[in-house]
Amino acid sequence: MSDIPVTPLELIKWAHKEFEKAKLYYGHGTDNAYDEAVYLVLRSLGLEFDAPDEELNKALDKKTSMEVMALVNDRITLRKPVAYLINEAWFAGLPFYVDERVLIPRSPIAELIEDRFSPWIEADKVKRILDIGTGSGCIAIACAMAFPAATVDAIDISLDAEEVARMNVEKYGLNDRVNVLHSDLYQSLKDRRYDIIVANPPYVSTQEYRELPEEYRHEPVIGLEAGEDGLDIVRRILSETKLHINDNGILVVEVGNGQDAVVQAYPDMSFTWLEFERGGDGVFLLTAEQLDGGC
Repeated sequence: MSDIPVTPLELIKWAHKEFEKAKLYYGHGTDNAYDEAVYLVLRSLGLEFDAPDEELNKALDKKTSMEVMALVNDRITLRKPVAYLINEAWFAGLPFYVDERVLIPRSPIAELIEDRFSPWIEADKVKRILDIGTGSGCIAIACAMAFPAATVDAIDISLDAEEVARMNVEKYGLNDRVNVLHSDLYQSLKDRRYDIIVANPPYVSTQEYRELPEEYRHEPVIGLEAGEDGLDIVRRILSETKLHINDNGILVVEVGNGQDAVVQAYPDMSFTWLEFERGGDGVFLLTAEQLDGGC
């Protein structure tokens, strides 16, 4: 073999070794060097993750190999997540366009959506869904696909994020059911009420943000940092949601490592902390009744 890897499989093996040597941080879709290499190489080449051996061993032209190698180098030298390098991230089994205007989708909430929030709600009765802090629009779009009879409002305070969300809504042909709206939480929603409200708000404390690996510096700070204890936005969600949730509705919020802070701040709130088969934690669920009694 020449000094330049010439097949996708050779590129994966080379990238794997380079990533291991570089001691990168993995937290944006993969958790190890090999999976990161597979992700970058296959998707930058437009290949599926289950590409057959014939495709993996097919010789590439030198220019294409060099382009992939340049992406590997950028991953190492810039510490930029793969999703930003190839403008693609996966959520709930679906590919989404992403760039540095939005967070990279990685929420365990995807598993809830795939299960249609069972057993917490009667799926057939869901008519309106709200996605707070929609970013790329991945949660809103996945919800629209899981609940084909429902309308989804996707809100964000970032105009940049809204542009990306609209791109993805257009990509999936959901303009008639997914409404991307500019709103600071519920501010622009007037008296609208929802059966399901999902939020993946910023929940990183100021101190935690300072200590994050370099990879996270490429993401918009507005989507991560939320005050001294990380609960600036969560507090507002908990205090304002009861005016916008239907009687049998549910609120689902991801707070990640902020779980202990939430429990300490709301000792009388009956949170249900959800578990996930594919990993992930720090997601709570509250019913409309629990919200009414606890806030």
